[in-house]
This record gives sequence, structure tokens and C-alpha cells, in this order.
Amino acid sequence: MTFSPCLLIPIYNHWRSIRATVERLAGYALPILIVDDGSDETTQRVLADLAAEFPRVRLFRLPQNGGKGAAVMRGMREALAAGFTHALQIDADGQHDTADVPRFLELSAAHPLALVCGQPIYDASVPKGRLYGRYITHFWVCVETLNPSIIDSMCGFRLYPLAETCALIDRVEIPTRMDFDIEIFVRLAWEGLEFLVVDTRVTYPEDGLSHFDMLRDNLRISKMHTRLTCGMLLRLPVLLTRKLFGRRAAGQHWSRLAERGSVLGLKTVFACYRLLGPQVARWLLYPIIGYFFLTGKKARTASLDYLRRVNRLNGWPEPGWRDSFRHMLAFGQSGLDKLAAWLGELGSRQVNFPDRPELHRLLDSGQGAVLIGAHLGNLEMMRALAVNERQATVNAVVFTEHAQRFNDMLKQANAEFGVNMIQVSHLGADTAILLKEKIDRGELVVIVGDRTPPAERSSHRVSRVDFLGSPAPFAHGPFILASLLECPVYLVFGLRETQGSQPGYRIHLERFAERIDLPRRERLVRLQEYLQRYAQRLEHYCRLVPEQWFNFYDFWQGGAPATDGARQDS
Repeated sequence: MTFSPCLLIPIYNHWRSIRATVERLAGYALPILIVDDGSDETTQRVLADLAAEFPRVRLFRLPQNGGKGAAVMRGMREALAAGFTHALQIDADGQHDTADVPRFLELSAAHPLALVCGQPIYDASVPKGRLYGRYITHFWVCVETLNPSIIDSMCGFRLYPLAETCALIDRVEIPTRMDFDIEIFVRLAWEGLEFLVVDTRVTYPEDGLSHFDMLRDNLRISKMHTRLTCGMLLRLPVLLTRKLFGRRAAGQHWSRLAERGSVLGLKTVFACYRLLGPQVARWLLYPIIGYFFLTGKKARTASLDYLRRVNRLNGWPEPGWRDSFRHMLAFGQSGLDKLAAWLGELGSRQVNFPDRPELHRLLDSGQGAVLIGAHLGNLEMMRALAVNERQATVNAVVFTEHAQRFNDMLKQANAEFGVNMIQVSHLGADTAILLKEKIDRGELVVIVGDRTPPAERSSHRVSRVDFLGSPAPFAHGPFILASLLECPVYLVFGLRETQGSQPGYRIHLERFAERIDLPRRERLVRLQEYLQRYAQRLEHYCRLVPEQWFNFYDFWQGGAPATDGARQDS
């Protein structure tokens, strides 16, 4: 996702404060969308002057006053149509601290699918009636979202992901008055959106203009909470399931569901595994995966698209919903297998590692190496084997903090977990320096090559190479990193297979290159060659075990599926 934010200001008769607000925001060099909610002629003249004076100001006007919500929703739709991905809503009355804008933007850029909310820090200027009223609303929002640690749901200083929010407001009728901020907050929580917080100072200017009507707006808010509480009861099974087994963030890759699962959900499965045995834990997977299968339309569509590509290349029949369910179920089973590996419950007979001598030669040489894997099978099998057999130090580079919870559970399963999680948002020089020290100490660095992290989605950091019959984007980052580390590079895949009556794994370790060489003049050409070689090997294994590739989103980004006449050899 490209991060393209704008600023959004709804306004109704705040002609005294709007100029100062715009002047402070102009320094951030972002487009400023101002939506005039049917203001008086004085405010209209001030806004016209601002639009003429500041080139980044875009002015829209509602013909009559419809309420703050109506202005914000109009601004969101205009922003999305103009190509922006996020809108930072800020009030026109000067209450919000514009110095915090960079903090909102930084957090949203790192978490583009989250709603970033202001958590007010009030001074003595806050009206006590308004303050106490917020506490009542916070209580009811906790009930309506089943989240006792809810953040402030009334602050109008928040940054919305536009695609997800506009999809909601186009589908559901959202109130347009002072109840707007609360209801859209609750409904986005019901959608499964992630919420992040920025502490921000909020002041109430002495000459500030407030449109809050104590009687009418409190009645509106009371009716809204009654309606939302009823809505919560209707959604209770879904909300409870998310609470136990993790929420599905809107637009999120389905392959991150286990990584995003709640601590309670992980502990439930972990406890069942330890107390009742692996078989009971595997039975528990069926209702869990069944829920996500039924509710995850995008995941089902992506799964069928991928399976269709593989089956056409292999000459197999068209896949159906049963194949997609088995695909998702295989992902859940791989999570339990990770636990088994780190508990030491996968014996040597269950792990077939024909390339073990190659690993031993590498470790005996004292050299470090980069191991490039994929979301194929179970990469943890290789990491567990490396640690358990020879006490090798393994450093896993991950592009998100969401994997931390699951890996914390693995540490609880085995105190000798032995894998250092290195969380990065991009592969920069600081990451290379850190990892170079580890390589020089003879340690292993594991990274996946089949997912484009958010920071590497721009065209100059991605190349499209042929994969399963169509061009697909692969990130340069892992291969540029390997070239900077100046060490041997291996490909590694741990594939689940049945060995007699017991499930087991076969680990494939392939030497990819003694060094990744990227001469400056041939850099892009050589990168393209390395990426194509990697994609060919990934395709080879995907065609062997199609249900074990766990990227449940549109990997081809809209590319046409493979045709019946596509190539048959890998």
C-alpha cells in the first residue's frame, strides 16, 4: 500500500480560529481538505481567502448544515476519489495540538491498516460537564466493543485509512451530528480494524465556539448507545470469537491471522495442546478455521485464485471451496507444528533432512550465512533443527511486530528457543550493519523472500518476475541485504509430508549463491535474475505441495491468472 495522507478539517462558523489552524498545518506540506458544513457568509469569505492564499488548501462546501459527521464523510469520499489513502481529521476550533501531526503520520505509515486515535490530555480549560460525560461514553463503548481497555472514542483528532472507512460509510448509515465520532469508532471496531493511540494535548480556548448542545446531543448519544448495544448483542458470537482467537483486521493479509491473534486465543490453543494433547488441539482448529473461512471473503478469493494457478500448471481439476478450506486448515496445522517443534516433540524420524551434511559443513566452517525462505510449509522446522542439533544462533528478520506474540509462546514452550527476532519496517543500512556483525560471528540470518513489506512497495524496490504463469512483485530487499552481508546464501523450505501414519517434515536446503553480486552498472539486471531464480524454486515447491503456501491475499496484485496454455515445467 502506498501511503498518501491528507489533512481533513470540517468547519461550521469557526471563522475566528481557522486561519491560525491552517497556518500551523501548512508547514507540513500536505494537502488540506476543508469541508464547509453550511457556514455563514463571514466564514465563507475567510475560507475563500485561505484557498486563494494557500495552494494546498482544497475547499468543499455542503449547501446546508448537516453536522460534523456529514462534513467528515464528504471529505473522506473526496480524499479517496483524489487518490489519497489516509485522512487525518482535525478540528477547526484550535483545540487540537497540530505539533502532534508528525506522530500520527509516522504511526500510520508503519501501520497503514490501523485507525490512529488521539488520546486527549486535558488541561484546566476542559468543561467539567463534558469531561464527566466522556467517562460515561467510554464505559458504553467498552461494552459495545467488548474491549475493557478501550481508548478515547470521542476525540476528533484521528487518522483514518480511507479505503476501509469509506467502504463502511457507503454500506452503513452513520449519524452525522456529535454522535458521529463515537459510532464510526465502534463500527470500525466491529469491522476488526486495529486501533493505535497518540497522546495529545487538548485545550478549550476561552473564546472558542462550541456547537455541542447539552440536551439534544446527549439525547442523540444516549439513543446511539442503545442502538449500538443492541448491535453488539446481535454480533456477540462473532465478537467473542474474535476476542478468543484474534481479530481480523480489515484488508489485512489472512496469513497474519495467527500472528495477530489475541494472547488469550494463543494461550487457549497452547493450553489445549499441553493439557489435552495435540489431537484435541487439532480438532479445535476446525471451528476456528471454519469461522475465518466463512467470514474471510478476500482470503477465500485469494486462496482459490492461487490454487487455480497451480492446478492449471499441474493439469489438475479446477479447485473448489473444499480445497480452499483445506488450504486454510493447513495454515492452522502449521502453527501447531511450530509448537511441537519447539517442545521437542518432533523426533528425528519425523524430520527428514537429507541436506543435513550441507548444514554441518556450513556450521563447521565458522561462516555465517543468509537463509532465504518463504511462507511455504514451516520455516520454523529449519530454525528449530539448527538450534537443537548444533546450538547455532539463528536470527529471524521479520517485517512486523505482530509475530512477537506467537514467538513469545514458543519461548514459553521451550526456554532454549534460540531465535533472535529482529523486527524491522525496512531493510536499511542500520539493519545491514547489525546483521553483518552477526554474520561475522558465524550466525545464521533467516529472512523470507515472498512478501513485499510496506516500506518496499514502491516500484523502485520491487521487480515483477514470472511466478505461476503471471508476473508477480518480489521485493529487492532480501537480496540486496544478502549482497551487503557478503556471505553464502541458501534457500530453505520445510514441507509437511506424511511418513507412515505420522505427519512429518522434509527440510530442503539449497545453496543459492556463494555471494550475491550486484555490480552498480548491472544492479537491476542482476537483481531481476536473482529474483527470477528464487521465484522458480518457490514455484517448484508450490506445485509439489500447493496447500502449504500461506499468502492469503492477492499476491499478483490483480494480474491475470495462469491460462491452460501456460508452461508446464518449473
